[in-house]
Amino acid sequence: MILLRTIAEAREHSAAARKRGLTIGLVPTMGALHAGHGALMRRAREEAGSVIATIFVNPTQFDRPDDFEKYPRDLQADLAFCESFGVDAVFAPSADEMYSETLTSIEVTGISSRLEGEFRPGHFRGVATVVAKLFNIIPADRAYFGEKDAQQLAVIKKMVADLNIPVIIVPVPTVRELDGLAMSSRNQRLTPADRRIAPAVYQALCEAERLVRSGTRSSSAAIEGGLAVVKQNPMLRIEYLEVVDPTTFQPVDVVISEARIVAAAWLGGVRLIDNLFVSVR
Repeated sequence: MILLRTIAEAREHSAAARKRGLTIGLVPTMGALHAGHGALMRRAREEAGSVIATIFVNPTQFDRPDDFEKYPRDLQADLAFCESFGVDAVFAPSADEMYSETLTSIEVTGISSRLEGEFRPGHFRGVATVVAKLFNIIPADRAYFGEKDAQQLAVIKKMVADLNIPVIIVPVPTVRELDGLAMSSRNQRLTPADRRIAPAVYQALCEAERLVRSGTRSSSAAIEGGLAVVKQNPMLRIEYLEVVDPTTFQPVDVVISEARIVAAAWLGGVRLIDNLFVSVR
């Protein structure tokens, strides 16, 4: 496995793969890798001739400086993780390498205005900009993103469509712990006591989903059922629990065919996000 530290190196490696006739699968990450990232890499390895992962803690997508500073970093462990999943190369640039005098940014309006966009100002602008930069540096055929960050995935899909970027976005299902907690790099910061409470977010989503599947088409009724689960855990501070359109992320009053139930909550100093897709066709 090759470690690439500069944009020039990443471009040279990608060009060499292209010259050999290999398709390129890109797995963008911020490091602190876990089984969820492993699922992305495994899928990429199955579908691409050359798999490139990126490890870059992107400062422009953090709305709070303390969250950026506390984000876990262990490059050597991450490199070993990537190698174990058959990744061919890892692009791990510095912030200066990625953002030297950058004055341009990308904002996907509409999708990015609510939920995560409301509670984390500037977050999706930072995500869209860095992902677009990565697509320009590494001309991948396919790029792999987890459904756990469903709104982020929708923003990236829309950006790619609007800007005619020639890459296929491949969603990969959320990977969960045995108790249902969605795997996340930030889970490392949960205390043992908080870790026992954390699955309540998933349980709230499951209750809302159960109500919809059992015939409750009213979003407000489904949300009320989910919130009842949250209220059993007073340590959880809910930011939002909504039923939204899976493409636009606008709220829906009645579930007619498909929807996504989304939630965010604080537990101690850790912010948890999760979602479930529901279809009633």
